[in-house]
Amino acid sequence: MLISLVVPCYNEEEAMPLFYQEANRVAEEMKQSHGADFEFIFVNDGSKDGTLRTARALHEQDSRVRYVSFSRNFGKEAGIYAGLQAAKGDYVATLDADLQDPPALLPSMLDTLLTGDYDCAATRRTTRKGEPPIRSWFARMFYKIINKMSDTEIVDGARDFRLMSRKMVDAVLSMAEYNRFSKGIFSWVGFETKWFEYENVERVAGATKWNFWSLFKYSIEGIVGFSTTPLLVAAGAGVLFCIAAFIGILFVVVRALVFGDPTSGWPSLVCIILLCSGVQLFCTGIVGEYLAKTYLEVKHRPIYIVAETEEDRPHAR
Repeated sequence: MLISLVVPCYNEEEAMPLFYQEANRVAEEMKQSHGADFEFIFVNDGSKDGTLRTARALHEQDSRVRYVSFSRNFGKEAGIYAGLQAAKGDYVATLDADLQDPPALLPSMLDTLLTGDYDCAATRRTTRKGEPPIRSWFARMFYKIINKMSDTEIVDGARDFRLMSRKMVDAVLSMAEYNRFSKGIFSWVGFETKWFEYENVERVAGATKWNFWSLFKYSIEGIVGFSTTPLLVAAGAGVLFCIAAFIGILFVVVRALVFGDPTSGWPSLVCIILLCSGVQLFCTGIVGEYLAKTYLEVKHRPIYIVAETEEDRPHAR
């Protein structure tokens, strides 16, 4: 039984050795308890520090360590997809290098899959301790909004840390879309999932690469990728304003017939014009976002480009 650990890395030079030590400790325990072999796949997402150098060193030290290095930064979603493609295991886990996803949960997660009742063991945080309060509030709002808009359930607090059967991994890989939102994809493919809850864990080293703007763009990816409700909102707004305009026309005609045609009221007219124009631009922006995603998909560009793998280096002892 082979278990693949897929670890996307962007500027994780400091965290990678610590992750390897902890993951190797868990792997040794699971070798004794479950007879499981491991491979560690680090995906270097165009890092600017010594992440690639560290991956090379770990591979030379341990032949179980493999790596995929991108030609530039393609994003974490591309890193997850590349790691899943490279994984050879009967079971595949995706987790972060900063140890916010505790490898110590892997034995229990594997026990769940070995029962045959589940194809996925996933994790979710029960707290957001250590995060700025405003960021936590927006995160909770995002999950509420997307679950109201989408037929695909996105679990609040869900992490990318999960252990999957080969059947589920192949299903995820079959969704080769360019604009990826893994939390939604994992949910969309289905399969029975058991959730493991744990409290938030601080990073062991380095700094987070996610700021408010990047998280906002990521949330837009999720909403656009798994819901067409914003298009319905735009259409609904158009219908409402058409009705309002028709009522307004009737009001103006009746007022002109009954009271004449006074010239007062131009400030309110300006406000109405600005409001309608703003709504039109907003709805155009929604349509434009979907059109942009379609444009990127139809070009069929590769999700990532590989610059180097462990196979380009001398074999480790």
